[in-house]
Amino acid sequence: MPGVYEIYVKAHFSAAHALTGYPGDCSRLHGHNWNIEVFVRCSQLDEVGIGVDFRDITRIVKRVVDNLDHCHLNELPPFHHHNPTSENVARYLYRELSAVINADGVRISRVKVSETPEAGAIYWEE
Repeated sequence: MPGVYEIYVKAHFSAAHALTGYPGDCSRLHGHNWNIEVFVRCSQLDEVGIGVDFRDITRIVKRVVDNLDHCHLNELPPFHHHNPTSENVARYLYRELSAVINADGVRISRVKVSETPEAGAIYWEE
């Protein structure tokens, strides 16, 4: 069975949100320092021994995450019809990053989004 490599990079952003229909404090506008982990799978290494360059992935992740930084997430088009929960933010990032990163032998495998150090969500597609 061929081996698979999975690399990851971390990023963060600060943003506010409110959960419409939530029966508690989170229905009011509040903010988080969101932590992101992006996992990328590949099955081959280049001549240097690198599957995916951390710098390339970090640059792409930063560009996508910067669109969320210091925003009210509910006001952004991706969240007009979906609450900006950790789950929905993870799905949004997964799909945005997949559109840019996925290529032959390289693909986003999962995205982890944490609102706090103790809680978050992971999204992937099978």
